Amino acid sequence: MTLSPARVPVGAHDVRRLTATLYGYSFLDEFVLLYPVYALLFADTGLSVWQMSSLFVLWSATGVLLEVPSGAWADAVSRRSLLWLGPLLGAVGFALWVLVPSYWAFAAGFVLWGARGALGSGALEALVYEELERLGAADRYARVMGRAHAAGQVATTAAMTLAGPVFAAYGYPVVGAASVLACLLTAAVATRFPEHRAAATGSEHWAAALRSGLAEARRDRSVRGALLLVPAVAAVFGALDEYTPLLARDTGVPDVAVPYLLVLIWAGVTAGSLLAGPAERLGRKGVAAVLSVCALALAVGATTRTPAGIVLVAVAFGGFQLATVLADARLQQRIEGTGRATLTSVAGLGTELATIAVYGSYAVLASTGTHGTAFALFAVPYLVTALVLYLRRE
Repeated sequence: MTLSPARVPVGAHDVRRLTATLYGYSFLDEFVLLYPVYALLFADTGLSVWQMSSLFVLWSATGVLLEVPSGAWADAVSRRSLLWLGPLLGAVGFALWVLVPSYWAFAAGFVLWGARGALGSGALEALVYEELERLGAADRYARVMGRAHAAGQVATTAAMTLAGPVFAAYGYPVVGAASVLACLLTAAVATRFPEHRAAATGSEHWAAALRSGLAEARRDRSVRGALLLVPAVAAVFGALDEYTPLLARDTGVPDVAVPYLLVLIWAGVTAGSLLAGPAERLGRKGVAAVLSVCALALAVGATTRTPAGIVLVAVAFGGFQLATVLADARLQQRIEGTGRATLTSVAGLGTELATIAVYGSYAVLASTGTHGTAFALFAVPYLVTALVLYLRRE
C-alpha cells in the first residue's frame, strides 16, 4: 500500500515553488494558438460537417474511455510523469494536423488530445493537494487551484487574441508550430513539479488502485456526495460555453463585436476562479446561495437578448466557475485513502457524460426555440442542485 507522506512544517519557498510551477503549467497548457482556428483547418482541408462532428465525438469518447483508468494509473505510478507525458501526446497530435492534414490525421490528433486530457485529469489535482497537505498548507488548495484556473483562462484569451494576426501573416504552419512549442514547454514545466510520493510496487498496479478508490466512494457517503457535486456544477456551463457565440450574436450586435462579448464572459469566469480562495469558507448553504443567484442571472441575462444581458451571463458563469473550484476542493478534503486521482477522475467522467447530455439536450431545445430560451432552461439544473445542497444533512 502507498502511504501518504508525513506532514512537514510549511515552508514558504516550497509552497512558492509548487504554485509557480502550477501556474506556469496551467498557462502554457491552454496557450494553444490552434484552438480558435482548427475548425477552419478542417474546413479548408475539405472535411464535411458530418466528418467534423464525428471527430468531436471521437474526442469525447476518448476522454470518457480513458478518464477513470488514467486516474487509477496516476494513483499507481508517478503523477508527475503523467503530467509531462500528456502534453507530449498533444504535441504529436497537433504536428500531425499541420504536417499531413487529412481526416485520419485529425482523428489521430483528437485521440491523442483526448488521452492528453485524461492523463492530466485527476493526476494534477491529486499531486497539488497532497503536496500542499505535506507542507501543512492544504487549506490553501481552493485559492491555489482558483488562481491556476485563472491562469489557464488568461492563456486562452491571449491565444485567441494572437491567433488571428499570426494566422493572417504566416498561416497554419506557424500557428501549428507555436502550438507544438506550447505543448513541449508545458511538458518541460511539468518535470519541475515536486512529488514526494513513492509509486506503487508489486501487486498495487492500476487495477488495484482503481478498486481502492472506488471502495472509498462506496463506503463513505460524504465522498459520494462530493463526487456528484463536481459534475452538477461544472458540466452545464462548461457545455453552454460552446454556444456563447450564438447567444452573443442573437443580441443583435455585428459579428465583429461578438468576440468582445465573449471576452466579457471569459472575464467573469476568470474572476470566479480568483474568488475561490476568499469564498472557500462559504459552506454548503453559501454555495447553494451562489448557485441560486447565478441561475437567476443566467435565465434573465440570456432572455433579454441585449448586450447588457451578456453581463449577467458573465456574472452567472463566474459564479458557476467559483462553485466548480469549491466543489473540487470539497472532494479533495473528503478523500482520505490512496485513490485520490482515481476518485477525481471519476468526478471528471461524470462531468464528461453530463456534458455530452447537455450537448444533446441543447440541440433539441435550440431547434425548437431561441438560444436565449435554451440557456435560460439550463438554469433549472443549478436551482435543483442548490436546493439539494440546502436541504442535505451531513
